[in-house]
Amino acid sequence: MTVARLTATELRDEADELAGLLTDTVDGGASVGFLAPLGRAEAVAWWRERADAVSAGHHAVWVAHVGGRLLGTVALAFPGKPNSRHRAELVKLMVHRDGRGQGVGRTLLATAETAAVAEGITLLHLDTETGSPAESLYLSAGWTRIGAIPDYAATPSGELHPTTIFYKRLGAPADGA
Repeated sequence: MTVARLTATELRDEADELAGLLTDTVDGGASVGFLAPLGRAEAVAWWRERADAVSAGHHAVWVAHVGGRLLGTVALAFPGKPNSRHRAELVKLMVHRDGRGQGVGRTLLATAETAAVAEGITLLHLDTETGSPAESLYLSAGWTRIGAIPDYAATPSGELHPTTIFYKRLGAPADGA
């Protein structure tokens, strides 16, 4: 497996392949902000918009390739406010259904955490669908569950589900909160 951080140009160049990953994730029922059916053109456009955020330094995006095939991605979103530069949000950790169970998600998560530390980030946070397989991944990787918000997001089919909020302190021992 190879994991690489994408530049804005590389993100634009890989937008079509990333769109395939995004549509597979939505088709698989994961709540990542889109309703089904997600059209290929809409998915490509969404990824190309992320390139602007990467160029501006507001996002960092990594991709994982296994056997030359793009099977996963993760991103960090950096807030622009002066009092929040110590934290970032982990967003859009996605693994293609063909790549699940191969350590792709865990590798991407560790990559983002390591990169965050290198950027001086000391706190990460995220939200994920309550009861999803991702919840187990975050718990096993040392993230702390804060709680759940009912009816927070819709699944691709439009059904409302709760979301669980997590955080992880970086470079310091967990406080157990």
